[in-house]
Amino acid sequence: MHGEASQFRPRRGDFLAFSRPGIDERDIEEVVACLRSGWITSGPRVLQFERMFRDRLGVAHAVAVSSATAGLHLVLHAMGIGPGDEVIVPSLTWVSTANMVEMLGARAVLADIDPLTLQLDPADVRRRLTARTRAVIPVHFAGAPVDLDAIQEAIGGRDVAIVEDAAHALGTSYRGHAIGSQSRAAVFSFHPTKNITTGEGGMIVCGDPDLAARVRSLRSHGISRDAWSRHDGGSSPRYEVTEPGYKYNLTDMQAALGLGQLARLDAIIAERRRLAERYDRRLAGLAGIRPIARPAYDFTHAWHLYVVRLSLDQFTLDRDGVMGALRRENIGTGLHFVALHDQAYYRARRAGEGALPHASAASEEIMSLPLYPGLSEADQDDVVEALRRVLASCRVGVLEEQR
Repeated sequence: MHGEASQFRPRRGDFLAFSRPGIDERDIEEVVACLRSGWITSGPRVLQFERMFRDRLGVAHAVAVSSATAGLHLVLHAMGIGPGDEVIVPSLTWVSTANMVEMLGARAVLADIDPLTLQLDPADVRRRLTARTRAVIPVHFAGAPVDLDAIQEAIGGRDVAIVEDAAHALGTSYRGHAIGSQSRAAVFSFHPTKNITTGEGGMIVCGDPDLAARVRSLRSHGISRDAWSRHDGGSSPRYEVTEPGYKYNLTDMQAALGLGQLARLDAIIAERRRLAERYDRRLAGLAGIRPIARPAYDFTHAWHLYVVRLSLDQFTLDRDGVMGALRRENIGTGLHFVALHDQAYYRARRAGEGALPHASAASEEIMSLPLYPGLSEADQDDVVEALRRVLASCRVGVLEEQR
């Protein structure tokens, strides 16, 4: 469906961004103190940030990296995944989840999602397991968790690792356990849209000391001792390259920002939850739009995103048209995500593998509304009222009635 929305005078005089990082004066002061310290690359603040993250999740090891994408790359590399291997990932995810599998020469096998919660479908994981499957990467969508027990049951007794893409899930829990504390490894994101930010950055968590040691080495060229350990230890400046690695380290400037953010995580999530519940109340009864379903199992939502779904048969505009009309109302929205099997590269790679109907439908119908602690109730009211006007203007039957 394509159509032109009626022209409105925007209620807002300024553009409301879909997301804004919550940076306060304490964060700024800590970054300035780092700049004045003379040590701005990976050093004591990164170590402090890793310790604080490890303690928060109750995990044995936390390794800070330059992005969650880098973290996925390092974990899969360290696990020895490469040519001839397969890794199952949901089709409804950001491109890096599958891209990092492909970059290692392995094959990303795309799986469908639950039609209500949009989480990875365990039954489809079971259908796509083969003798070549080395890992499954469940993506915890929007701040709610995948049903990890069901994924493990689908894998059965096979030697297949679960590597969690927890980019949306800092602060999420599943059946009483923090996300990242129960699987082979998990990777978190600190992109500016996430619940806490370091500008760019990520964190790998795991319980395996050998895996942790290897990703630590791989993030810094494959060198056994980083610059800070050589400086701080007062020992020989010599270094040893144990294998070729990457340049994926987080800096102290970034960690300085993350320290204060992580300390405020509970308050950040509480405010996101309050706003999400307010959206629930304000949108109730608005025909043709609904929030995605919450899982039925025991969990704690981190509210990274507030995702709604449009009943497109009720409107003369498609989802992209609705998002464009909202932008003309000075309301920003997000798209999470375009299904991977509809992307040119993956479309060609998976010829003959069959349809992924639930991911396809969600990819055309969902959008994310503004949600962040700096969002005021007046801002939120502007979002809801703009939605009401846009949807009213493009509802099927409205144009005929106006003729």
